[in-house]
Amino acid sequence: MGFLFSLTLVCLSLASLSVLQTQTQEIKSARLLDLVIRDYAFKSYKKYFRTGKLHQIKLPANLSGINVDTVRFRCGSLQRYGAKIKEFHLGIGVTVHPCIERVVIIRQNLGFNWSSIYYDNYELSGYRIISPVLGLLAYNMGDSKNFSTPSELGIQAGKKPITIDFSNTTRLNITSGIIPLCAIFDQDGKVTLFNQAWPNICVATRHGHFGLVVESPLIPLKKKTLSNWKITIGSTIGAALGAFLLSLLLIAMFVNAKKKARMEELERRAYEEEALQVSMVGHVSTHTASSTRTLPRIEHDDQYT
Repeated sequence: MGFLFSLTLVCLSLASLSVLQTQTQEIKSARLLDLVIRDYAFKSYKKYFRTGKLHQIKLPANLSGINVDTVRFRCGSLQRYGAKIKEFHLGIGVTVHPCIERVVIIRQNLGFNWSSIYYDNYELSGYRIISPVLGLLAYNMGDSKNFSTPSELGIQAGKKPITIDFSNTTRLNITSGIIPLCAIFDQDGKVTLFNQAWPNICVATRHGHFGLVVESPLIPLKKKTLSNWKITIGSTIGAALGAFLLSLLLIAMFVNAKKKARMEELERRAYEEEALQVSMVGHVSTHTASSTRTLPRIEHDDQYT
């Protein structure tokens, strides 16, 4: 009986993993991505994981680029002492609701590739995401005996807000003069933009997904340099081509003028040869002009006839 029960558990686990792998190939929504990450996190969770200790979750190859960590807390301890979970800092007084005893918090770093899902799912026209989307979500422990699915819980900040540090993740250097905006991506499809509390530091009052964005027209510095380079090369090639065509035109004009002068010289010589006749004076040939004078005419005087 025990063997059959163990075999059933193995089959269910393999079937669940197969479904998860199929889902990861069709993920196009941010919400579905959260559910897949949640399932993999709980499948990887071990009973011997210490409370309050961060554990990294290994994801399959088709979710490469996503970094996930999970940590388990007692609700009372979390409220009394707060917690530091990678980029997230939860201050004293933070609460989880509804929470009976323990809570599992999953921290996500979606990387730059998977963060594009949030650009596709949310209205961000005119802005560009310059950091990975970071997620902070809480779940109850679930019931492994009855195979119940963990349900999502709410995290609410106390007197001090939750801080998110993007210093080690953003692509933008703060010395460039461009000040990014913080973005909160809500589950209802809305995105809220607000100013940073400090450079690369955002604050929030609850769980969710967060990122840094900037206005799109303000960041194509590299593209602008590339465009200037293309313009310079294009201008140089155009000038060289123009000079080449101009030289061809000058050569053609010179050849035409020389040909015209040669033709005029030939015509002049032909005219002279036609005007002068060649006659022999002894054994020497010489040019003689054709007679053009009027031949003398003998006049007859009829008065003597």
